[in-house]
Amino acid sequence: MTETTAPRGLIGALEQIADGAGEDGMSLGEFVDALGERAFGIILFAMALPVSIPFLYGVPQVMALPMMALSVQMLLGRGEPWLPARFKAGRLEKRGLTRMATGGRKWFGWLEALARPRLTALSGPTAERVVGGIFVIFCTSILIPLPATNTTPGIALAIAALGLLTRDGLLVIAGLVLGMVWIALLLVFGHAVIDVIKTYLQSVF
Repeated sequence: MTETTAPRGLIGALEQIADGAGEDGMSLGEFVDALGERAFGIILFAMALPVSIPFLYGVPQVMALPMMALSVQMLLGRGEPWLPARFKAGRLEKRGLTRMATGGRKWFGWLEALARPRLTALSGPTAERVVGGIFVIFCTSILIPLPATNTTPGIALAIAALGLLTRDGLLVIAGLVLGMVWIALLLVFGHAVIDVIKTYLQSVF
């Protein structure tokens, strides 16, 4: 299902979810339910946030396979997202949820404010299936158990998902280009690229 209206305060909603979580965190199913909408864009954006935050361990691993499952559903043209019970049972720690919301505000808050409907054909049903196929590739990279392989495709997926959610085709393009460039570099240069990215991220964070 393609979203037709822009969210209001999506990152603010994530902050509320993090604040309201118990000390033992919440399950992925509870997290998805708390989002309140059954749409690919909003769920994938929310899941991609922790994946895109460098050196946030635990949460990305919980999110990666469900993101892959949702991406496959997009590729197949499913109308609404669905997650099996074993994915919903995955636990998200409160600390990870808080860092996700904080990182989302820091890195994507300005992008959410700038997003608006444009090039809307790139967020339509046909385009959404193509995007879903590319998301599968991004999720494959996220699942690779090597340092720094999740951050760039996570950011790319978050940007493109936000584009789908707000019907902003420019953001969809930006996210897909970023992710595909990363995949190309990873395939060509492999560990050399990972080492450079890891060193840079460590210097920043």
